[in-house]
Amino acid sequence: MAALSNLLFVVSLVTYLAAVIAFAAAHALRGMQRSRQSTLVPAGASAALPPPEASAPTRVITHERAAVGAVVAMAVAALAQAGCLVTRAAAAGRVPWGNMYEFIVALTLVGTTAWLALAARRRELRPLGLYVAVGAVILLGVAGLRVYTPAGPLVPALQSVWLAVHVSAAAIASGLFLLGFLAAVALLLRARYDSRGAGRPAGLRDTLAIRLPAVQSLRRISFRLHATGFLVWTFAVMAGAVWAEASWGRYWGWDPKETWAFISWVVYAAYLHAQATASVRVTTGAWLAVAGWATMVFNLFAVNLVISGLHSYAGA
Repeated sequence: MAALSNLLFVVSLVTYLAAVIAFAAAHALRGMQRSRQSTLVPAGASAALPPPEASAPTRVITHERAAVGAVVAMAVAALAQAGCLVTRAAAAGRVPWGNMYEFIVALTLVGTTAWLALAARRRELRPLGLYVAVGAVILLGVAGLRVYTPAGPLVPALQSVWLAVHVSAAAIASGLFLLGFLAAVALLLRARYDSRGAGRPAGLRDTLAIRLPAVQSLRRISFRLHATGFLVWTFAVMAGAVWAEASWGRYWGWDPKETWAFISWVVYAAYLHAQATASVRVTTGAWLAVAGWATMVFNLFAVNLVISGLHSYAGA
């Protein structure tokens, strides 16, 4: 089962990479179609003129097929990732998020699943899948290459029912924060493109931004993801405090992991406050979301691997 889990991990990583390529192809084909249409229709020509060639619809179908293929690849990757966690749980005889490797796989699965659910309901959010796929490839690549841990039993301090409660909530919140962060990055790209005014894209950032939903749509999605994630993260911090009292005899001791969990909580609270304040610019709130995810990444990697503390056993 452990070998099968590792195989499914590789399958998910490769499939996410295929999704990145498919999304990039869909963007490129759509751009070629628009460029071809603007070239074939002279300036000042009548809109009633028939299309110059019959091959244009073929390009539209190709673009749509690439986009559908990218979404299918994301769904297959998520299924392989879920299978990776299930088989790892069977091999280790416990919940499959007891170390950094497993935690990264779990939070990435949450983010991808959340995006798939949103994309199924709102087609305009499908271009965001490129960012989700790239994020999944980066995180899973780091997990597999740098912090991989063989399936096995946990240290005694982690053999508690609170592992399933506290760490599960933290993984769910982290996955929602990941997707909210990617939506915030997309918002910043789109806002920059809109501020430049109409015209041809100037550079890679504008080429990516033109495919994205409107700023207000991205703002609503990012806010809802962060608001839900904030509630789950608050519960995770509270559950961690209860677990700490049962294990170490105190609810809070300003351990580095606890400190940075609180810092993340404060930054995300500031983000939600900024979103509720009309005088705060949309891009300012998006930058706060980026800062919040930066604290989560620091808490995940630096606190576990560099800074010594009571949570140091969570590393590889």
